[in-house]
Amino acid sequence: MDRKVLKMATAVILVLTFLIPCTIRRMPDMHEQYALAEEIRSAPILQTHVKASVAPENVVKESNTLNGQLKIEIPQGTDGSGIKVSEDYLTQTIYIKVATDVRDYFSEYDISGSSDKIASLQYYNEGGNGVIAISMNRLYEFTYKLEKGALYMDFIDPHDIYDKVIVIDAGHGSRMSGATKNGIQEKDINLDIVLQLKALFDAYDGNIGVYYTRTDDSNPTLQQRAELANKAGADLFISVHNNSSGTGNFTSVNGTQVLYSESDDRELGSKKLAQICLDNVTAATGSNDFGLLKADDIYIVRSSEAPVALIEVGFMTNRDELAKLADPEYQKTAAQGIFNAVLEAVKEGY
Repeated sequence: MDRKVLKMATAVILVLTFLIPCTIRRMPDMHEQYALAEEIRSAPILQTHVKASVAPENVVKESNTLNGQLKIEIPQGTDGSGIKVSEDYLTQTIYIKVATDVRDYFSEYDISGSSDKIASLQYYNEGGNGVIAISMNRLYEFTYKLEKGALYMDFIDPHDIYDKVIVIDAGHGSRMSGATKNGIQEKDINLDIVLQLKALFDAYDGNIGVYYTRTDDSNPTLQQRAELANKAGADLFISVHNNSSGTGNFTSVNGTQVLYSESDDRELGSKKLAQICLDNVTAATGSNDFGLLKADDIYIVRSSEAPVALIEVGFMTNRDELAKLADPEYQKTAAQGIFNAVLEAVKEGY
């Protein structure tokens, strides 16, 4: 009897020995999938609009005479004041608001030209206006003109405008606060640093196009963040975060750490970019060099087609560092370090 019990106990221990490491290894992915699902559920997407999407070939009458332009017929008598055109870079969607209450624009008015850059089209009514939503298959800038009862649009690859294209991500946002200590939320520090960084790029006279996943307290999905970089054909993708200890308790651990994609084995790849970021941020802020970390288990790191660096500027679970991270002057210094890193990476040939 004792021998049977001993055998059973040994079998249980062997099973647990196998399962526990597997469970631990899988935990980051499981947590990430949950976070992604939560973000998708909370994303500000109107499901009725998604259901109303139509394929471009069912709407756009192909024409080779427009030289790649898209021609949208508009209601008779509509002038420039009756049309507003805007773009949501995050979702690569161009919105055309027209002063009309027509129920089905696509059956009432012609759209012709080239549809090779369009993923789908939607039409809906909003506040007494009609809205045409054009979802692009990549990120494009656009120009348009009104002429003879039609709106003519040109779609332009950002690389035809800028020498380099950069995407900057402020981690977390909205309900996804990230680390929180003493009432200070990581999402706010991340955003404050990115807004300081934006001010530096806005004042910069070099020909670099910079796109941001967020500049307010919104919460883009992980997919949207990575896809912005991918669909922009970004030369660099930098995500700004802040760190915390494993327990979430205050510790003496401090410093700047940069995460990178181990699977990116290009000479001018993620690891070298991460080192450039680490060197420049620590030089600017005087923070401790906490090293590089392989991070292919993190969605935006492994999903980025561009060289990516996820910068953990400091530890919110270190009391001294938390006070610095909450200080606008320190945030400005950290932003300067990231700005310097981008310029160095561009000089290196990224």
